[in-house]
Amino acid sequence: MGQLGAIYNFLEAASAFVWGPVLLILLVGTGVYLTLRLGFLQFKTLPYALKLAFKPGKKQKNEEGDISHYQALTTALAATIGTGNIAGVATAVVLGGPGAVFWMWITAVFGMATKYAEAILAVKYRVTDKNGRMSGGPMYYLERGLKQKWLGILFALFGACAAFGIGNMVQSNTVSDVMDSTFSINPWVTGVLLTLFAALVIIGGIKGIGRVTAFFVPIMAIFYVLGALIIIIMNLDLVGPAFGTIFSDAFSANAVGGGILGTVIRYGVARGVFSNEAGLGSAPIAAAAARTDYPGRQALVSMTQVFIDTILICTMTGLTIVMAFDTDYAGDGADLTTSAFEFFLGDMGMYIVTLGVIFFAFSTIVGWSYYGEKCFGYLTGDRALPVYKVIFVLFVLVGAVAQLDTVWLFADVMNGLMAFPNLIGLLLLSGVVAAETNKFLKVAKQEKEEEKRARYNAE
Repeated sequence: MGQLGAIYNFLEAASAFVWGPVLLILLVGTGVYLTLRLGFLQFKTLPYALKLAFKPGKKQKNEEGDISHYQALTTALAATIGTGNIAGVATAVVLGGPGAVFWMWITAVFGMATKYAEAILAVKYRVTDKNGRMSGGPMYYLERGLKQKWLGILFALFGACAAFGIGNMVQSNTVSDVMDSTFSINPWVTGVLLTLFAALVIIGGIKGIGRVTAFFVPIMAIFYVLGALIIIIMNLDLVGPAFGTIFSDAFSANAVGGGILGTVIRYGVARGVFSNEAGLGSAPIAAAAARTDYPGRQALVSMTQVFIDTILICTMTGLTIVMAFDTDYAGDGADLTTSAFEFFLGDMGMYIVTLGVIFFAFSTIVGWSYYGEKCFGYLTGDRALPVYKVIFVLFVLVGAVAQLDTVWLFADVMNGLMAFPNLIGLLLLSGVVAAETNKFLKVAKQEKEEEKRARYNAE
């Protein structure tokens, strides 16, 4: 017991250090720098990017990849739309105040540029393995673009470890907890069912994951967002005051006075990054598998993930909590979000949040299985991948029945450590990002002119 306590204390200190001001400033600073270098690309191209993501276009020449733009987006969304959108937002509001929601928005706005840069480098420097499948992500652009393989190895090591924690056991434990508290279902039963479903999806590889997430992610996101929208529409008189509370708290003396950046900024930024993972380097692993002719085309699609995850879904959660309780919060995490939904919708609100947690957590397991697999494959080669998949699936059951405070901290540390080599790569390869962006924007402009001419001739 003493050894376990010492390990926990060490990990707690390591987590506080890794996720301290240096990393948070580096994460946001990288986004700001890329935004300036790319000429505020995320503001200018968001409508076009959303069109690329959700409107199937004609097949482009010289497309290579394993899955579609949309499937790559939903795979990344599957991994990032998770408990952070429900529990993470609530924790940020409790610890940092309502103004933390505003700083989550700021993180997302600049995080879109970061996510764009990650994806463009992932596609540019991806490789095709002997089976004809695409592999890419920070480990490859650190090795092939930056010529620093040791940084790629560090990233892959941290990513493979984090997958078992934040992308696996923490998620299955969350599901088993809510199933037990809401429906009185034994954690072992939940664990076995989760393990079976995860095995069915994960063993099928990225194409199977892509097909499942393409169907699954929109349903789970729309279900949760509709619940929040019903609350907002039924209580329009509370929306204005809630936004007022968020904005006033974000800039109040009490909010920004504590610590180096202020408590509200710290938790807003930290939970924003936890939610959308911009800068951590996970999502570009999925982007690298997309069928695309230009890195910039997939990068724009990947950029929309941050918008959907944080600007849309996290806002729904934060706004509902502030509308329900203003600044008097009882509880934390998913419990607080559940209380807010119950405040407006009764038992139906509880079921919406519970099902949201289940769907979001399961999708995170599926998405992160692919990330962990690719990181592990980079370190060991393909031969051991079947063993990795089996172990990953079995740990879903372990997570469902275990006490995971130590595992959460370990995964938190690994997640933070992933960001350091990735952000180094993004900053030093920003010139490549800018060059690829200019190349694709010229192509996109030509395509737009051709569409106009085609419509004119048709008329």
